[in-house]
Amino acid sequence: MVLYTTPFPNSCLSALHAVSWALIFPCYWLVDRLVASFIPTTYEKRQRADDPCCLQLFCTVLFTPVYLALFVAALPFAFLGFIFWSPLQSARRPYSYSRLEDKSPAGGAALLSEWKGTGAGKSFCFATANVCLLPDSLARLNNVFNTQARAKEIGQRIRNGAARPQIKIYIDSPTNTSISAASFSSLVSPQGSDGARAVPGSIKRTASVEYKGDGGRHPSDEAANGPASGDPADGSLEDSCIVRIGGDEGGRPPEADDPATGNQARNGAGGAPKGQTPNHNQRDGDSGSLGSPSASRESLVKARPGQDGGGSGEPGVNSKLLYKTSVVKKTAARRRRHPDEAFDHEVSAFFPANLDFLCLQEVFDKRAAAKLKEQLHGYFEYILYDVGVYGCHGCCNFKCLNSGLFFASRYPVMDVAYHCYPNGCSFDALASKGALFLKVQVGSTPQDQRIVGYIACTHLHAPPEDSAIRCEQLDLLQDWLADFRKSTSSSSTANPEELVVFDVICGDLNFDNCSSDDKLEQQHSLFTRYKDPCRLGPGEEKPWAIGTLLDINGLYDEDVCTPDNLQKVLESEEGRREYLAFPTSKSPGAGQKGRKDLLKGNGRRIDYMLHAEEGLCPDWKAEVEEFSFITQLSGLTDHLPVAMRLMVSAGEEEA
Repeated sequence: MVLYTTPFPNSCLSALHAVSWALIFPCYWLVDRLVASFIPTTYEKRQRADDPCCLQLFCTVLFTPVYLALFVAALPFAFLGFIFWSPLQSARRPYSYSRLEDKSPAGGAALLSEWKGTGAGKSFCFATANVCLLPDSLARLNNVFNTQARAKEIGQRIRNGAARPQIKIYIDSPTNTSISAASFSSLVSPQGSDGARAVPGSIKRTASVEYKGDGGRHPSDEAANGPASGDPADGSLEDSCIVRIGGDEGGRPPEADDPATGNQARNGAGGAPKGQTPNHNQRDGDSGSLGSPSASRESLVKARPGQDGGGSGEPGVNSKLLYKTSVVKKTAARRRRHPDEAFDHEVSAFFPANLDFLCLQEVFDKRAAAKLKEQLHGYFEYILYDVGVYGCHGCCNFKCLNSGLFFASRYPVMDVAYHCYPNGCSFDALASKGALFLKVQVGSTPQDQRIVGYIACTHLHAPPEDSAIRCEQLDLLQDWLADFRKSTSSSSTANPEELVVFDVICGDLNFDNCSSDDKLEQQHSLFTRYKDPCRLGPGEEKPWAIGTLLDINGLYDEDVCTPDNLQKVLESEEGRREYLAFPTSKSPGAGQKGRKDLLKGNGRRIDYMLHAEEGLCPDWKAEVEEFSFITQLSGLTDHLPVAMRLMVSAGEEEA
């Protein structure tokens, strides 16, 4: 299948569309700014309360007539542009595809040749997040603002979190013999240069890290939506590092084992432009980004260069690690609280290391999507953005916004399909919400059989009272996915040219598994064909699963304004009741705040990661290895991202 890098089939239509949008944009921008000036966020309200001169109120009163006058002047041009823009949408393709070719060892071509479908298996990591990148006036309804700056910051944080090395920590202790799996949250600090190996820099819950040679950067005061992420540290970080920690607290500090061979790490700075200015300023001790100039001191365990084997600049040198057994035990216990669970789970302040696939929702704003794409291309080679339709093309209602779906991958994309849900109503009908289906190649066998996987990203109808509409959309999602797999499969039973090793559905489904009002969706047949790692059954969650929808009134509280702070809050039941959204009450006059003491459960989990256990290659199986709720986007969106790592292996080898 040919993937289209431009939304229109020829340059003439592209030029005409650019001219028509240039005529519309001033009017669109003025309306957005005018409406936004009358919808303050809680952060702005606090600023105004501390402003004795009422300067912000004065600016609003002063600029409102100016905006109105300019809007009236721009209206005729916008009308003329709309006359050309609207019919052009019938020729527009439903997505834009971008590839930034990467010839490094972490590039897509190198990744394909890396796995031949043999050996112990391979893990693939998926993440999904609702990032609320709407036009600023609409984003303020969710208590977030400054969409363009947030888009850049979100991209930086995701890239920095995913580009850090993945560390495996093995704990040898007289009292705790558990072995933690590949850590989502341990970091390393680059030591030396010119290819010198990285040594462990910290071991904590999702530790902040202090980079050496920071170039003299100093932290600055915190501003609007929380901390900023610095540029990724220069230097090459290895993809995997194994640390063995002894259990005798008074014993000899352990040595860091040689890293396991495998993928070479991708440096987050590889594709990042220099001299970027973050949206939100950073303060000391913040861990929102890996480029933080300083780390949280309370639970850091720092590394010292080893004295055995020469200098620390040599690649093969072991390093001594100062540690505290109690801290390590606490980390291991927190990551697996329920011994009967088959996989690790945690609340993490960082996106998982070596993230392979990223699915985002509510990337509605085109300029924000371009900024996000620019940042994420520093890590992901393949990106699909501006997904959806506009105008009356293919749908009953006029669409002012696209679907908001955004997909990024380290592996080559083979086939793509998009479908718009035809049954949207109310304000949701203005956006072309739908489902994006992708087929990706993740390897090839020695017999030249392609190893592929399927991913579906979707965003369902939002109004809580419309359960029937969401169920219809889930039916359509299953039908479209079956058709997509059938139309893109080049295999047959007699001639299997492809091996399907995973089938994943992710996105914002806008219903949870604990609300009594969502019983219809909870019992949908989708959950019999796809497995939800956080769910025991309809209306019953696993004890460790938490909600992914934040209470928007508390987004800027000091307790949750940084990734580390939000993580700590969400690890306690009291904190979850305070800062997560819970099902609304049907009784009149009972608001969210007044009900929290009576609520049970861990909040509304409306962002899902589902995987199929059937329909894969008969000799292969995909099992969840890790699952995490991520706080790295604190202050930037009203949702918690979630991530899942699948281990794909041959069933015969596991037996």
